[in-house]
Amino acid sequence: MAAPQELVQKVPIFSELDNRELRGLASSMKERTFNAGDTVASEGQSGIGFFIIEEGEATVSVGGQEVATLGAGDHFGEVALIDDGARTATITAKSELKCYGITSWEFRPMVEQNAGLAWKLLKQMAKRLRDAEQRA
Repeated sequence: MAAPQELVQKVPIFSELDNRELRGLASSMKERTFNAGDTVASEGQSGIGFFIIEEGEATVSVGGQEVATLGAGDHFGEVALIDDGARTATITAKSELKCYGITSWEFRPMVEQNAGLAWKLLKQMAKRLRDAEQRA
């Protein structure tokens, strides 16, 4: 099942996409459900996808320390969309978690064709880098 367009539009890096682009992105996303306690992404392991949470909660851990809780409308994995590299955090389902995800090979053509989306993604990465540097 495709992601609801309204859910995708609430993600800051996608907020300026037009309706056609939003529909295309939402239709490319696949529904995934995780049970409470499931590891959705593991820090240090390779990651290939981006997820938006529709229902439920998840914890974010870095270096074994819980640093945040994610809920409906939150997202994670945008770094993996860019470099297919190692996850920067572990995401664990705190409750049953319903998400929509997209792989990097599905997402890359959209970014290459949309400079506005690419710029918003860069801004999000810069913010995350600043936050990480301040924590260090």
